[in-house]
Amino acid sequence: MATVEQRSDGAGGDAGTVTTSVPARLDRLPWSRWHWMVVIGLGTVWILDGLEVTVVGNIASRLSEHGSGLDISSAQVTGLAAALYVAGACTGALFFGWLTDRLGRKRLFMLTLAVYLAATAMTGLSFHSWWFFLFRFLTGCGIGGEYAAINSAVDELIPAPYRGRVDLIINGSFWIGAVGGSLLSVLMLDTDLFPAWLGWRLTFGLGVVLGLVILLVRRNVPESPRWLFIHGRGEEAEELVDSIERQVAADTGRACEPVDREITIHRRGSVGFLTIARTVFRDYPRRSALGLALFIGQAFLYNAITFGFGSILTDFFSVPSGHTGYYFAVIAFVNFLGPLLLGRLFDTVGRRPMITSTYVLSGLLLFGTAWLFGRGSLTAVTMTACWCAVLFFASAGASSAYLTVSEIFPMETRALAIAFFYAVGTAAGGITGPLLFAKLTGSGVVGDTVLAFRIGAGLMTVAGVVAGFLALPAERRSLEDIATPLTAASADTGTPTGTP
Repeated sequence: MATVEQRSDGAGGDAGTVTTSVPARLDRLPWSRWHWMVVIGLGTVWILDGLEVTVVGNIASRLSEHGSGLDISSAQVTGLAAALYVAGACTGALFFGWLTDRLGRKRLFMLTLAVYLAATAMTGLSFHSWWFFLFRFLTGCGIGGEYAAINSAVDELIPAPYRGRVDLIINGSFWIGAVGGSLLSVLMLDTDLFPAWLGWRLTFGLGVVLGLVILLVRRNVPESPRWLFIHGRGEEAEELVDSIERQVAADTGRACEPVDREITIHRRGSVGFLTIARTVFRDYPRRSALGLALFIGQAFLYNAITFGFGSILTDFFSVPSGHTGYYFAVIAFVNFLGPLLLGRLFDTVGRRPMITSTYVLSGLLLFGTAWLFGRGSLTAVTMTACWCAVLFFASAGASSAYLTVSEIFPMETRALAIAFFYAVGTAAGGITGPLLFAKLTGSGVVGDTVLAFRIGAGLMTVAGVVAGFLALPAERRSLEDIATPLTAASADTGTPTGTP
């Protein structure tokens, strides 16, 4: 149980200390149905994100057609609307990430999903281009907040031996939604079934229905016990872990093993933004460089491929716009296979070799794809096969970027650290990327598309090299061992570490 030692420092800062074994108790739990509930309740929102992003890309040509109900061009959908969606995601990540560290994981992963669903529903009701753009931005705000709140909660609730693979698979589940979105767009774009003005609206409506089901499951996911004890609610955290242990014991049929590791935390309110910024950039500069490199590299590689995907197939290989969804479904499925099949290796072989290899391999393979495409050696099928090879490794690498920044900074900064690196990396690759790559891949010039591929490949390869030098051996280690909480009591002085 947690022990609380009350003391007064006369300044209204610390109110005492909490000595707890909560982290060790969570990390030694065997896998159980309770953990599956966490994965389903929190992780499945990525399926929604993949569904919607893919649908929007695939319906771009339909939205620009006469009779769609919107006065908008295909370039505006894949360029301006995509950039606004990413800008919203960056804004939402920073704002909701800040709130997640202050108010708790559960409040925010409920709120951000509600924002996401409401904005998605309103997108489907668009009657003018400005309305569509506005709610694409707000939808991005919701999903950006989800990235911060969900990754924080997942990493704090999943036992250390499974954390890498679970985090990668959850982030990789985006591509399950992408498969569904690709196939759904083929169905909804069939004017024999739905009028041109209705089919694309129904796709957003179906996403809302699925999201409401996820919202019901998510209500059963508890607050992070780690967040509770960090914020001075040690007894509540212990009671919650007691309840989790009983559920796990009932699921597995065996009692949980005792633990002998404890951590002492100085109780205090929310950590200020300046303290967080100082911690991330002054105390952990190498880790900050790693996080930026990983996010920027993966953002540019993915945008180099995905934002020009439909245009490349239709302009260079004469694939009908209504059939591009079939090709993307194949690519999306392979994207999910990457984290699914390689995820376990991040917990066994280790973070550094796996992050480095997935980034470098995907970059080199995209360089090869650019060379073959420039020579005119590819067809629609072989181009898709090349993309599959690239993205099998890139998907695992990209998912590991979220895992990395969630693990390597102190708990008090976790959500905002995820938000910051996501926002900076995604702004560089996700706002600049669509505007740049939409022009390059949409120009109809082979050399421009080759250049787009080379830019994405180069930045991904560089990020992999950076990881080879800076990535940490975080596999199977407690979060508190990887980065000591700011409010942890120093063994020598008994004072909080990392405080101003």
